[in-house]
Amino acid sequence: MVTSSQSVNVNNMAFKLGKSQAPIIQGGKMKSKLFFDRDESSIPGTPVVRKDLDGTVLGEANDDGSIFIDHRVPKGSEKEKHILIHEMVHLTDMKTGKLAYNDDNIAWDGNTYPRKDGKILYNNEWIPEGSNDFPWEKMPWE
Repeated sequence: MVTSSQSVNVNNMAFKLGKSQAPIIQGGKMKSKLFFDRDESSIPGTPVVRKDLDGTVLGEANDDGSIFIDHRVPKGSEKEKHILIHEMVHLTDMKTGKLAYNDDNIAWDGNTYPRKDGKILYNNEWIPEGSNDFPWEKMPWE
């Protein structure tokens, strides 16, 4: 922390972003210079990787902080935006300790549920992963 009575040497900066904080207009679209020309749908600091996902799965939040989006989802579409928001909620839940998973279990809000062959044992029933029956799949606004 720097107080107003301390001086700061700014001559040793590796790079400068410039003094203007105004957005940049390029090709009719507004861009922030702080996003470093990332894909419009990406979330700063969260790698979004497109790949083939199993079955009906369109998005996955990963322990490493990345998000997978299936190739079938059109880039920049409303569906992609919805998936990214949904998966960011999962990442937030993982970072706060509310949600965790490994190959064998899902931990949600202090409870652990066994996981095997694409299904999770919940309320004494094996339910396919991603089902809206799970409390961790319900979004706060739903």
